[in-house]
Amino acid sequence: MRLRNSILLTLPFLFPPITKAQAPDTPPLAQQVLAAERAFAQTLAARDSQAFATYVAVDAVFFGRQGTLRGRAAVVAGWHPFFEGHAAPFAWSPEVVEVLESGTLSLSTGPVRDSTGRQIATFNSIWRRDPDGHWRVVFDKGCPVCDCPRP
Repeated sequence: MRLRNSILLTLPFLFPPITKAQAPDTPPLAQQVLAAERAFAQTLAARDSQAFATYVAVDAVFFGRQGTLRGRAAVVAGWHPFFEGHAAPFAWSPEVVEVLESGTLSLSTGPVRDSTGRQIATFNSIWRRDPDGHWRVVFDKGCPVCDCPRP
């Protein structure tokens, strides 16, 4: 029994959970996208729609329940209600980041959680590295979490 407990206590240290977004060997461009995604998410938490706009490409396309938003101005206007009030209605964080070998496009995906921490969706964002070197979202689409019973 003691041996079994010792093994069980040791396993987490031998095989720590690592997600793609947290892996220490993540390439530098993926690290840049990871940082940009986290900073982008922080704009909603900070209730800063002007900072939010800086992460959205001028020609961005965001898909949502109310339809497709085309262009930075439409995205910022469409997201305006999410910035109202004292607390953000949801939060997101990247779990997987992949960058094309060309270093120009990246996919970022992860959970979207409501204010209680319950996962309500998964986000999928395509980032483009603009000529100024900044990463900006060009496509964004969320998918609701399936609440269907698992077999």
